[in-house]
Amino acid sequence: MKTQHPPSGTLLRRTAASGSVLLLLGGLTAVPAAADEAGGTTLTVAIAQQVDSFNPFTAQLAVTTNILRHVYDSLTTVDPQTGEPEASLAETWETSEDGLTWTFNIRDDAYFTDGEQLTADDVAWTFNTIMENDAAAIASGNYVAGFESVTAEDPTTLVIELDEPQATMESLRVPIVPQHVWEPIVEEEGDAFSDYAADEFPTVGSGPFVLTEHSRGEHIRLEANPDHWRGAPGFDELYFRYYSEKDAAVEALRSGEVSFVYELTDAQITSLEALDDVAVNIADGKRFQAFTINPGARTQDGEEFGDGHPALSDLTLRQAIVMGIDNEEIVQQGANGQAVAAGGYIPPRYTDFHWSPEGDEAILDFDPDAANEMLDDAGYEMGGDGVRVSPDGDRLELRMHVHADRPDNVQAGQVIAERLADIGIEIDNRTVDPGILSDALYDAEYDLIFTGWTVNPDPDYVFSIHTCGALPTEPGTMQGDAYFCDEEYDELYAAQLAEYDREARAEIIHQLQEVLYREAVVNVLTYPNIMEAYRTDHIASIQLEPAEGGNIWGQDGYWAWWSAEPAEGAARGGGIGGGSGVSSGVLIGVGAGVLVLLAAGAFLYFRRRSTVEDRE
Repeated sequence: MKTQHPPSGTLLRRTAASGSVLLLLGGLTAVPAAADEAGGTTLTVAIAQQVDSFNPFTAQLAVTTNILRHVYDSLTTVDPQTGEPEASLAETWETSEDGLTWTFNIRDDAYFTDGEQLTADDVAWTFNTIMENDAAAIASGNYVAGFESVTAEDPTTLVIELDEPQATMESLRVPIVPQHVWEPIVEEEGDAFSDYAADEFPTVGSGPFVLTEHSRGEHIRLEANPDHWRGAPGFDELYFRYYSEKDAAVEALRSGEVSFVYELTDAQITSLEALDDVAVNIADGKRFQAFTINPGARTQDGEEFGDGHPALSDLTLRQAIVMGIDNEEIVQQGANGQAVAAGGYIPPRYTDFHWSPEGDEAILDFDPDAANEMLDDAGYEMGGDGVRVSPDGDRLELRMHVHADRPDNVQAGQVIAERLADIGIEIDNRTVDPGILSDALYDAEYDLIFTGWTVNPDPDYVFSIHTCGALPTEPGTMQGDAYFCDEEYDELYAAQLAEYDREARAEIIHQLQEVLYREAVVNVLTYPNIMEAYRTDHIASIQLEPAEGGNIWGQDGYWAWWSAEPAEGAARGGGIGGGSGVSSGVLIGVGAGVLVLLAAGAFLYFRRRSTVEDRE
């Protein structure tokens, strides 16, 4: 079995048997795959992370946002081929010459799953609620920060007036909810709306699936929406099954208990490559692994809290810590080579926005000798036990909180502890459960803490969480993962958001990353590869995003699970362009290249608090 390094083309197709590879367009026929007991087809995904909330206004954890993306449509999505903005509820849009008025033409064939038509009024109400209600702005407030007004001129015309130009206007991937369902909820919940979990099922949305069931720690069930405007999904049901241990999930894939697993280790990928009925997909990473340093936590009003080591407010010490860590070593020891050593904040997958320090910019490259010299010069004296003492007399023993559920984090933590010992810093390596780690972050009771974010094609959000406005209004209410506030950074952030020219905006985003790098509060270690696998006797075809080097789990659109075809279901109706196969509309909007393997004479298709990891 070959590892899937994603090919170009619309759908990733693979067979359980080896054979000749052909690139074909047009109608295809698939061999049967097992159906569920009721005669429908179910795609089962192994997950581990618990949901934070099914409230689309407040959900932040990656598992939840991934699921809700299939339940609620947004104005725009991304083209799975290129990652560029793609029409969704908004069929077309245009802007005024000054860039302050945006008019979106809302499609007239979108319906909520209770039969009510989706109109511009629902879109306007969703955005206005986020603008007017702080509790409703938790997940998507950054999208509307520059909005002056949002108005539905008629059922298919939405007009957004801006205070100033906003570069994210073609990336408004905010879940659009039915006003007739959510307006009474917002009014009834009042100040407690941020705690509303939206756990009454079935959920009313306009997406390709309906959220119908959730048993915490056991499963989440979604049923296909047969009347979705883009066409019915290929599978009748998505079933997310919980496994507390990744090895157990891998064994479930081996046995056929589940169809798909993600976030695999190199060892797990290697073990699966030998199986005939399993395809492995290794994709370019879209998230980063990092650690943040506690420089001294405070609220927006300046109230100090937490118990971070006082010496970490010193830039020299923070920079020395970064210089004492070898990211290349972490790639090899922590990820067994399945990652890219990081420098900037944005993964290289996003070529325009990626920045890495080079030449004179690379002031924090791995250099333990220079780090030791810096600390000596700054008055951090080495003690007889090999641990330095700050100029104020505080021993440099630092607590480092590491995700116990992530093997790459655990191994990286061990490397960091060893390397920092070389520059006179003792690490109390606290490998803990995600909940404990999250509490430490929000209570600011840590010194170093592991973190990681998924980066979207438009990276505005991951930069917004480091503005001064993202500091907590009171202890425990922060939006990000670092108590960082810098005037230069805020000015650059505002400038990139107001810049419509992509090249000019990219340059500003590079400068933003340089500030984060220099200040050494948010320190990126690696960009892990995406490693995932699925059973080819369950899933006959599935869409990657983007088509070249893309991933299945964690897409910015809903292409993978909407497009996925079961081996049995793909045969019903004659394959692509007919029956329950991928519709002709998909071929127009997505592209029609298909990789097919010929074998045995048949064609086979092939976010209480969000944790510090796996957020969007």
